[in-house]
Amino acid sequence: MVALKYSRQRESIKELLQARKDHPTADMIYENVRQIYPNISLGTVYRNLSLLVSLGEIIKISTPEGADRFDARTSPHNHFICQKCHRVMDLEMGNIDYIMKEAGENFPGSIDSYTVHFFGLCEECKKNITRY
Repeated sequence: MVALKYSRQRESIKELLQARKDHPTADMIYENVRQIYPNISLGTVYRNLSLLVSLGEIIKISTPEGADRFDARTSPHNHFICQKCHRVMDLEMGNIDYIMKEAGENFPGSIDSYTVHFFGLCEECKKNITRY
C-alpha cells in the first residue's frame, strides 16, 4: 500500500472533529476550517472527509433528513437524531451487542457489525413544543 502524504488541511479537519461533540456536517466543517485555511475549497473538505472515513479515522452518520454528519469517536456507540432540529447526539447506554446474536439467529449469512440510531425529540425541542 502506498503511504499517504501528510496534509495540514486533512489534519486540521481531523483535529476539528476531535474537539467537537456535535457531529457537524461537511458545510459546518468547511466554515470552521476556512478560518485557518481561507483558500480551502468545499471539494477539498469533502474529499478529505471521505478519505478519513475510508481510513477508519472518523465515521459518517447518514441521517434521513438533512446532510451527513461526521464523528471522530470511532469506538462503538449509538446516536440519537432529533426529528425536529436534526441534531445528532451520542447516546450513552449499556452494551446492546446481544442484538447481533438475535439478528444472526434467523439470518443465513454472517453479521460483522451494526449501527443503531434512535429518533425522537431532543431536550430543547421537547421544551419548545407548543401545547394546545
